Amino acid sequence: MDDITIIREKTQFIKIKMADEMYGIDIKYIDNIVRMQHITRVPKAPYYIKGVINLRGEVIPVFSLRLKMGLEEIDENKAFRIIILKVEGDNVGIIVDEVKEVVNLFTDEIQKPYHEANSGIPNFVTGVGKEGDNLISILDINEVLSEKVL
Repeated sequence: MDDITIIREKTQFIKIKMADEMYGIDIKYIDNIVRMQHITRVPKAPYYIKGVINLRGEVIPVFSLRLKMGLEEIDENKAFRIIILKVEGDNVGIIVDEVKEVVNLFTDEIQKPYHEANSGIPNFVTGVGKEGDNLISILDINEVLSEKVL
């Protein structure tokens, strides 16, 4: 009898906290994580765009993930971070409540969430993974960065 080795694919995610929920962002999108800093407002920008920052000479737009997801805005605190995402060659910053750690999840253990495709409501979650007894909602970065809003 032959031994068959099954190779399970793992993906690394940065685990972030938003309100009381845990979310994961695929590490392939992460360019940098920085502390909160001065954000220059941009006139006539959508409500969720906080402005731009200058990071090592590069001007990067920054938006509030809380506002984009339809969550209530809270006062900034020491745990807030700006995650710089690199998508299609562009850098974009998202403000998150807290960055926790890097977690490894097996891709075959990430379950697709149920949602109605034609509801008109953006679905920022592509799946739900399990870390021990905790659930982590995996964010669809392309959907998060799209122009669609709640």
